[in-house]
Amino acid sequence: MTEFWLISAPGEKTCQQTWDKLNVTTSRSNNLSTNFKFAIPDLKVGTLDVLVGLSDELAKLDSFVEGVVKKVAQYMADVLEDSRDKVQENLLASGVDLVTYITRFQWDMAKYPIKQSLKNISEIITKQVSQIDNDLKARASAYNNLKGNLQNLERKNVGSLMTRSLADIVKKDDFILDSEYLTTLLVVVPKINYLEWEKTYETLADMVVPRSSKLISEDNDSGLYNVTLFRKAVDDFRLKARENKFIVRDFQYNEEELKADKEEMTRLSTDKKKQFVCTEIVGYKTYSLNKYFSLILHALRVCSLCYVRSLLPTLVKMA
Repeated sequence: MTEFWLISAPGEKTCQQTWDKLNVTTSRSNNLSTNFKFAIPDLKVGTLDVLVGLSDELAKLDSFVEGVVKKVAQYMADVLEDSRDKVQENLLASGVDLVTYITRFQWDMAKYPIKQSLKNISEIITKQVSQIDNDLKARASAYNNLKGNLQNLERKNVGSLMTRSLADIVKKDDFILDSEYLTTLLVVVPKINYLEWEKTYETLADMVVPRSSKLISEDNDSGLYNVTLFRKAVDDFRLKARENKFIVRDFQYNEEELKADKEEMTRLSTDKKKQFVCTEIVGYKTYSLNKYFSLILHALRVCSLCYVRSLLPTLVKMA
């Protein structure tokens, strides 16, 4: 990874002389670095006391902005999930890679007018980054809730017939509905006991409808059968079925509820895709903005430190 340092150099008679001397010292003779000009406008620095206090504040703000930048990148990685290869594509600043952005940095005079003091500019940045941090927390919380709800629904549709949701397996034709006396049960039968089930289910309890059972679905270990019987025989049938290692699932066929579950799954999946697209757009803009803040803060810190160092020797001599 390319490492960048933002440095100030002792002033010569002209800025160009300072630049030439820096290049001779660091790149042409020793090949220590590749240098780029980083233009900082003439800023209102204020008094020495203000600068000294501001140096500490800027250091804290710098760490805060860096932390928010990392959270934005992590949030994008979390939301992109299986498309993590797109994370780097989205971690751009104003549409360009970070190296290009840093080496061609320009101060935004409209947003951060140089007539404002360094302290005012730092306060503007603090307010804006805090807002981004709060928005990010809200988005992350909403996404995590959405993801959790969707995973819960998806989890219900996987696993064995003993535990998984049966909503997407059974059909209306598998049940006797709207009968005052008859009802349909769903029974999970181990594959090794298929033959035993076929021979015995009609005699597990009184009032079981003959030839009413059929295999609806199966997984690696078990099969799902339905069986029709009189409602008054349900409890007895459950008990006898359990004794024979046949498990009766608790399930009531309700077309409206099944439809609602499917619609909820579709809605959550759609919302997650929207979040994906939104992250690509908002995440890109937020990351760009935060990288800009980060560079601004580095510039302010260099500027304030330079003035402090240049003023201190003068004050010592005056004392």
